[in-house]
Amino acid sequence: MEAPIYRLRDIPHEERPRERLIRYGAEALSHAELLAILLRTGTHQESAIHVAQKILSKAGEIRGLVDLSLDELMEIKGIGEAKAIQLLAGIEIGRRLARSVRRDAVVIRSPKDAAEIVMDQLRYLNKEHFICLFLNTKNHLIGQETLSIGSLNASIVHPREVFRAAVKCSSASIVCVHNHPSGDPSPSPEDIQITKRLCEAGEIIGIDVLDHLIIGDGRFVSLKEQGLM
Repeated sequence: MEAPIYRLRDIPHEERPRERLIRYGAEALSHAELLAILLRTGTHQESAIHVAQKILSKAGEIRGLVDLSLDELMEIKGIGEAKAIQLLAGIEIGRRLARSVRRDAVVIRSPKDAAEIVMDQLRYLNKEHFICLFLNTKNHLIGQETLSIGSLNASIVHPREVFRAAVKCSSASIVCVHNHPSGDPSPSPEDIQITKRLCEAGEIIGIDVLDHLIIGDGRFVSLKEQGLM
């Protein structure tokens, strides 16, 4: 017996993803329904929703979408290059929205303030990213830059890259941030060592290193608060 063929046109009009979005708003849709709208169409055998469910299954969970490559998406039946590109573009827009801030309105007064700026950007990455937040004399955020992307468990950054970027921004002080892909933000001996090197270089150049934050999965550690700098 052949498997039934499911298409969006088989679903009652009012229950289709686009119509549900119009009627109830995007927040009312499931992850699969939102992906189905990006896909637009499915295959001869499956609806866009079924293809979307296969994407979520491959990703493991919704946050796993950020790790899927073009080739991995195209391994899924029903996903060609054009659809894979559409999906990656949509995912990247979501990532950029999550990490966007009104820099003219952001003042960093505590480690928590700095962590909130980068938490959603860093917490799900599978490689270490070293980021600097650049501040003016009033601790307003005037810039942000990713200065290195490391391996699974190591991020390599040199003080010259950090302070070259800080001088370029006319920064009065900086907050250094990097993530631990393991989800555990406990500082390693290497983290403590690079922090001390950065503080020493900052004293010479005249740019304060206010803190070094390590981001885990929904948690962070401030080396300043831990007395490690």
